[in-house]
Amino acid sequence: MAKFHIVSLGCAKNTVDSESIGAILIQHGHSPILDPDLADLVIVNTCGFIKPARKESIEVLSELAVKKNNSQYLIAAGCMTQHYAKMIHSNVPQVDGMISSRRWMDIVELLNKIDNRDTNTRTQYHIPDVKTVGKSETSGIHRIAAQGKSAYLKIADGCRRKCSYCSIPLIKGTLVSRSREAILEDALSLQEQNMKEIILIAQDTSDYGWDLQANYNYISLIKDILAVTPNVPWLRMLYAFPGSINNDFIQLMKNNQRFLPYLDIPLQHADPKILKSMQRPANIEKTRDNLLKLRHEIPDLALRTTFIVGYPGEGEKEFSVLLDFIKEMRFDRLGVFPFFYEANTPSAPLGDPVPEEVKKERIDQLMITQQQISLEKNLEWVGKSLTILIEGNDSEQNISIGRSYRDAPEIDGLVFINGYYETGDMVEVTITEAEPYDLFGVPAKLQ
Repeated sequence: MAKFHIVSLGCAKNTVDSESIGAILIQHGHSPILDPDLADLVIVNTCGFIKPARKESIEVLSELAVKKNNSQYLIAAGCMTQHYAKMIHSNVPQVDGMISSRRWMDIVELLNKIDNRDTNTRTQYHIPDVKTVGKSETSGIHRIAAQGKSAYLKIADGCRRKCSYCSIPLIKGTLVSRSREAILEDALSLQEQNMKEIILIAQDTSDYGWDLQANYNYISLIKDILAVTPNVPWLRMLYAFPGSINNDFIQLMKNNQRFLPYLDIPLQHADPKILKSMQRPANIEKTRDNLLKLRHEIPDLALRTTFIVGYPGEGEKEFSVLLDFIKEMRFDRLGVFPFFYEANTPSAPLGDPVPEEVKKERIDQLMITQQQISLEKNLEWVGKSLTILIEGNDSEQNISIGRSYRDAPEIDGLVFINGYYETGDMVEVTITEAEPYDLFGVPAKLQ
């Protein structure tokens, strides 16, 4: 039996896939190991979403390939293998096999084929065809990834949106929903593990269920998860598509305290012309009205979004529209990314005409604006109390670190607390200080 090490790159959805691959290997008698140099099998779960992600994937594979010994297998898995297999072949010929993000459940089959070949010819084996995640669940393997007492639960894969700049549909195919039964089984497993937070993820979580019968959608799923996991205090949803948020969703979030008032709704731009070219919802007035309605109905709602700058056709006028929109809407959290040219996407014929230095200047301008907004938003919490999920601590400094409902793991801020608490504790904290991204406080019982 082999010792294996998995390197997971990219987003939380990839992390779930990596955990699933590891679970299958363990189920077949293999054992995980922390040191890749001592592993018989090293798997890199790659990200191929944008050029920098592909560059990182190739660099990680190359570093591992240089250190690889004759008895060690190096496997490339994930997004990049589906659409950029030739790039991996040409840059890292030492790779022994590849398996795509839709075929992770066949990892043992891949290893068997590698084991049975002529060991003197380390030719690569690639399983290129797509297998749908919804119709090929592997028995006993959960689609979850835990970090402390929080866990990601993957409910679908792929995407059927046609955003002009995005290569995800090319890489992963259309959205395929997992079955209700499989997801609820995973949710129950997380409750049994005493998880304090379940985070629902997909490329477009709000599109869940479009391919299922009986009119079962993401709102139905959230209600069912809440019903079967009464002992999980927090349920968070990431990545909602503009226009998918309706009154039923608003009322569910408003009336159920366990369904956190946190919404990550990537808008990508605010200028109607740019949005139309992006093949995104271009009625910015409707988007504005929906966001205002959300805030009116859920006053403590934490709104997060992302924007792309430097998209072809974005001049100073279009950028000013975006900047003014950010100033007006005052998002709690905000991410900004430069446009990356992606071949074979609908936007490819437009090229990449906005200079990189202009993109950087616009990113800096947006983030400076948002930092002030974020600081003002955080200052509003000084003197108020928040429930904090503890994620780390320092006994010598007598400090604990955690997150509030306003903060998703890895992408948002932290709360630093005077006092030592165990990981997984949920502590009521009075906020005493605020910075643009982080908060500081003391246990409320000391007030």
